[in-house]
Amino acid sequence: MSQIQHTEVQNKKTRIIGYDVARSLAVFGMVIVNYKVVMGASENGPAWLVWFAGLFDGRAAATFVILAGVGISMLSSKGRISQDQARIRRDRKMLLKRAVFLFVVGLLYTPLWPADILHFYGVYIAIAALLLTVSDRQLWAGAIALIVAFLLLVFIFDYEVGWDFATLTYLDFWTLAGMGRHIFFNGFHPVIPWLAFIFIGMWLGRQDVKNSQLRKKILWVSISAAAVAETLSFILLKSFPGENGIIFATEPIPPVPLYIIAGTGTAIAIIMLCLELTFRYPKAQIFSPLVSTGQLALTLYVAHVVLGMGFLEMIGRLENQTLEFATLSAAIFTILAIIFSYYWRKRFQRGLLEWVMRKVTS
Repeated sequence: MSQIQHTEVQNKKTRIIGYDVARSLAVFGMVIVNYKVVMGASENGPAWLVWFAGLFDGRAAATFVILAGVGISMLSSKGRISQDQARIRRDRKMLLKRAVFLFVVGLLYTPLWPADILHFYGVYIAIAALLLTVSDRQLWAGAIALIVAFLLLVFIFDYEVGWDFATLTYLDFWTLAGMGRHIFFNGFHPVIPWLAFIFIGMWLGRQDVKNSQLRKKILWVSISAAAVAETLSFILLKSFPGENGIIFATEPIPPVPLYIIAGTGTAIAIIMLCLELTFRYPKAQIFSPLVSTGQLALTLYVAHVVLGMGFLEMIGRLENQTLEFATLSAAIFTILAIIFSYYWRKRFQRGLLEWVMRKVTS
């Protein structure tokens, strides 16, 4: 085994808590985005809060998906590095089982939460499982191909088919054609191009992020990419106002190239900052509750709808609210989630749904 390979194997032996911290921040962003949308509060607030809450649109979800790609690479690193075919097959089989689990749970969850991402995760992970051993260059080539393919599809097909954008409802989801279109082309997080986030995350999960110089390089490249994408979008939208300029937006719907670049840059910058802080201050107590929260992300994803939105609906405060109330609700849920996660992890190794998934797919 080469020195580089030996170093990578060594790096995988200890959990890198910076990834968990980044995932916990994505939980907060996810809750803000979903609460403001459900409450119809996206624009119903002061300009500064509209701007602040808008920062999370599509970025929290992109961070989650990139981190999923990181996890896939870290989980399968030993077999990939050693070229142990038996281990690679075991890793692939386990990932495929998790993919089926998430896809089925996501479909069952969709009637309650139409914007579900779990069934998309199922497809992402299934495809990633088949590509565990591809090279870094092939991962980037695949990501670029997906970004370009989506742009071509937008020009060839009607992106709005199946949608009632006034209510954010997908009308024919439960038909074969509608579900296929929703999953692969024009759903909330379609495989084309969202799978690019998984590929980029898989690449990131292969990097020696314990190397401070590499972390700084990735951080500045990601910040630069996000800044360039946002600047280009601003200029081009001014030049091509209205529907003609939608292909230059950095909003998640539709996920056009500048959005993918901006989302990737922002997500990786956040992840790198979390890694930097946790490597620099490994014993800081403030990280412990955030690590626990990041490790219970699947459980909290379901809880923020079932418990959080369920409670708000029960007291009649789920619809037609102000952005201030939506943000406050998100903050309260997040604080409670952090407290719950911290004390749960003191007693149990995994979150409830995380435990169920591992039990079912082991």
